Amino acid sequence: MYGYVRPEVPELKVKEYNRFKAAYCGLCHELGRTFGLRARFILNYDFVFLAMLLSEDKHLPNYEMRRCPYSINSKKCVCGHSQYIERAAGYSVILAYWKLEDTALDEGFGKRTIAKASMMLLKKAYKKASSMYGTFDATVRELLSQQQKLEQAGETSIDKMADKFASLLAAAAGNGDESKIRICRQILYHIGRIVYIADAFDDLKNDFSAGRYNPVAAHYGITDGIAGEEVTAAVGDTLRNSVNMIYAAYGLYEKNYWDSILQNIMFIGIPKMIEDVLRGRYDPTGKELKKQMK
Repeated sequence: MYGYVRPEVPELKVKEYNRFKAAYCGLCHELGRTFGLRARFILNYDFVFLAMLLSEDKHLPNYEMRRCPYSINSKKCVCGHSQYIERAAGYSVILAYWKLEDTALDEGFGKRTIAKASMMLLKKAYKKASSMYGTFDATVRELLSQQQKLEQAGETSIDKMADKFASLLAAAAGNGDESKIRICRQILYHIGRIVYIADAFDDLKNDFSAGRYNPVAAHYGITDGIAGEEVTAAVGDTLRNSVNMIYAAYGLYEKNYWDSILQNIMFIGIPKMIEDVLRGRYDPTGKELKKQMK
């Protein structure tokens, strides 16, 4: 994904912050252990959220003390191996690989070259992830292909465009108890919808400068890369509607060990991200949070 799904750290209790760090580091170790050292470089907050959401742990998970490859002289408390962390790691590899292909198709020479090189470095990890999670890989490929066709046709419906990425993320809910999975799909669908539209809004100026298709510009008829007050308000309304759908679905979801952190992310972090994106002050790199994770 894109790194938009983050906690609002000042609102976390100390123990919640430490738990989030352990989950973040646990996903990093899982990427390295299962998919190789290069896979660690695709680590992002979105899939930490996914691992916590999918978890069925209601009590203390398996914590371990492990050395951090970026701070080899110290050990950190990390979440040990679990099927949920492994699945989140595998899904993140698959999505990162196909996102790189999308970049290689759409961007200019410089970024296209970097994307192709990154795909080569990630190819071994991708092959393993796709062999483990073939159904998700096939879904990602099909939905991204449909999305590319809509882009090439200059689709003006932002709902049609957002639906492809939202459906892709909803597929990460997997299979199992149908009632629980249905609720999980609803949560992930609307998070995917928010991420797609927020990212498009955030990229308006860059896409205009590069002459690229942008779903927000296509839908609202923006021809100069600048969203006026009316467009900003309309985008804000549709994003907040999806937030409300997440709230309603999570109210029915079976709570787990990570509940308080998940609530922080969904009820505080995502709404704050939306407001920051709309006001042009969002930092997509997440530098401050990354410093805190080290």
